[in-house]
Amino acid sequence: MFNGILNVFKEEGYTSNDVVAKLRGILRQKKIGHAGTLDPAAVGVLPVLLGSGCRLSEYMTDHDKTYRCVLLLGVTTDTQDMTGTVLKEVPTTDITEESVRDAILSFRGEYDQIPPMYSAKQIGGKRLYELAREGKTIERKPVRVRIDSIRIESIRLPEATFSVECSRGTYIRTLCADIGDKLGCGGVMKHLTRTRVGGLYLEDAVRLGDIEERMLRGELAEKIIPVEEMFLDCLRVRTQVESDRKLLNGNRLETEELGIPKQGAGPLIRVCTSDGEFVAVYRRDERTGSYVPYRMLMEL
Repeated sequence: MFNGILNVFKEEGYTSNDVVAKLRGILRQKKIGHAGTLDPAAVGVLPVLLGSGCRLSEYMTDHDKTYRCVLLLGVTTDTQDMTGTVLKEVPTTDITEESVRDAILSFRGEYDQIPPMYSAKQIGGKRLYELAREGKTIERKPVRVRIDSIRIESIRLPEATFSVECSRGTYIRTLCADIGDKLGCGGVMKHLTRTRVGGLYLEDAVRLGDIEERMLRGELAEKIIPVEEMFLDCLRVRTQVESDRKLLNGNRLETEELGIPKQGAGPLIRVCTSDGEFVAVYRRDERTGSYVPYRMLMEL
C-alpha cells in the first residue's frame, strides 16, 4: 500500500471524487482520499492522500491556496460560473479597465462572503447543491474569508484574468460574482486553475494518465510525497528508549522524554522512536508544557 501525498493535476470534467475512484483502480488500494474539492469545470492541483496520508485531510484542507481565474463581466448565472443557467446579461460598454482594476483589487484583505447555493457546504445535514437542484434557495450566513493577494494579469473587456492567494473556504466563483456586483454589471467565473495548495504547486502535478503509466513501470513511488515532508518546518526529535511505547500508543510525552529543553521546541514537533522511525506530529500543551499527539501518522 502507498502512503503519502500525491499532487494530482485534476483535469476538466472530473469531480474530485472521480479522481479518487480512478486512483483506487490504478493503485489497487482502497485507502485514498482528497483534500480540497475542485469543481468539475476547474483544473489544477488536487492533493490526493494515500494510506496514512489520509490522516492529513483536515491539515491539508486548512492550507492557503492560489488560483488563476478568468472573470467574464456582464453575465449572471445561478451557479456563478459558465455551467449554470444565465439569469441576466448586461452591456459592459460603459465599464472601463480602470474601474475593473479598482473593483478587483478592492477585495484584498478580509471580507464576508456568502457561500453559493451550488456548493458542497452543508446546512442542516444537506449539501447546498442538493437543495439548489431541488429548486430551493435558503438563507446562508456570510463567512469571513481572507484574500491575501490579487495579481491582475490582463484586462480585455469584458474579461479579466487574475491570480488570487486566499484562505480556506474562499469561493472564487463568488468572488467573481461579487466583483461583478460591485461594478453593477454582474460577473461569472469563466475558467479556474488552482495553481497551489500549501507547498504543492501546479508545475509538479501529475495527470491520471501519467500516474497510470508510472504505476505500470514501477516508477510511481518517486512522485509520492512522504507524510513527514509536510512538516519539514517542525523540529525532528527522538524519544528516549524507555518512552518508545508511550509514543507508539499515542500518549502524552514530557520534554525530558524527548530530549528537548523544558521551555519546549516550538508548537509542533516531529516525533520519532529512539531508532529514528517517524511516528507522529505532536503539539505543545501550553498549560502543562508537555507534548500531546497532533497527528499519529505511522502505519502500525
